[in-house]
Amino acid sequence: MDAQRIHRESIIIDAHCDTLLSLMDRPWPGYVKRDFFTRGDRGHIDLPRLKEGGVTCQVMAVYIEPQYKPVRSARRAMEMLDTFYSLVDESEDFTLATCARDIEEAKAAGKTCALLSIEGGEAVEGSLALLRGFYRLGVRAMGLTWNQRNDIADGVGEKSAGSGLTDFGVSLVKEMERIGMLVDVSHLSDSSFWAVAKVAERPFIASHSNCRALASHPRNLTDEQIEAIAKKGGVIGVVYCPAFVDDSPENVSLKRLCDHIDHIKSVAGIDHVGLGSDFDGFGSPLGGPDAAKVVLKDVSELPKLTEELASRGYTEEEIRKVLGGNWLRVYREVLG
Repeated sequence: MDAQRIHRESIIIDAHCDTLLSLMDRPWPGYVKRDFFTRGDRGHIDLPRLKEGGVTCQVMAVYIEPQYKPVRSARRAMEMLDTFYSLVDESEDFTLATCARDIEEAKAAGKTCALLSIEGGEAVEGSLALLRGFYRLGVRAMGLTWNQRNDIADGVGEKSAGSGLTDFGVSLVKEMERIGMLVDVSHLSDSSFWAVAKVAERPFIASHSNCRALASHPRNLTDEQIEAIAKKGGVIGVVYCPAFVDDSPENVSLKRLCDHIDHIKSVAGIDHVGLGSDFDGFGSPLGGPDAAKVVLKDVSELPKLTEELASRGYTEEEIRKVLGGNWLRVYREVLG
């Protein structure tokens, strides 16, 4: 099997990165502002490295940092969207995607596109009108919480409440489904996850989560949760963050990450697993200086994942689904 050809020809979609944080005029503390259009050695992603990795569509998170919650969340989201649109204005080779067709057209034109997602529902500040406003600005997915509790649901870091969706949270999920915006359950507490699964009538996603059966981190999904996402037609994006790959840092590797792909395939079927790197949302290089602990140094090394899947006996069709075909199916169904 020619893994390089498959990688080159495939539509490749990564469902989550935090790169916008390091492109802001006022980046998150600990982040150094970077030039998106120059190949660098900081972080995981810039446009040259996206092209080297063969990525067609990179989902870029609008992450609301804790210091902006709750009363300045919408403003911070707008600042991050402004940063994104300045990138689009600067380069004809980098475009916004709001539907499956945009991604297909970017692939045909040899361009790289990005789909916008909000990470943390604080950004809508309790207003469905603001949700619709963000949709009109090109946002097509939203994680309902980060790790904290908010006026929508409980994040995974909330240990005592054990509640599901608030009344506003129920209305929000229904409105997201109505207008064509993906509901993202990564970062939700278990109880809130199950509340979404009960309310949702369309596919919902976990943009960057792994399998709790292989690594016990609470951000990972149980087999029952994986099955619930698949039952609604959704997709799980495997995440490269070391703590989600294995409980022991010594076992973190590309092979171990692909064990999570194997596991999701065995539990839910090949149609429900994709990529959700969380690049630029954790330290670089992954796992530190010890090469044995690195999954992928950065996005430019993504062809190694295709080679690993081929070595495990995945068919060409299966590899194309994991690399982006499954995300494209869900985008076509929910976003249009």
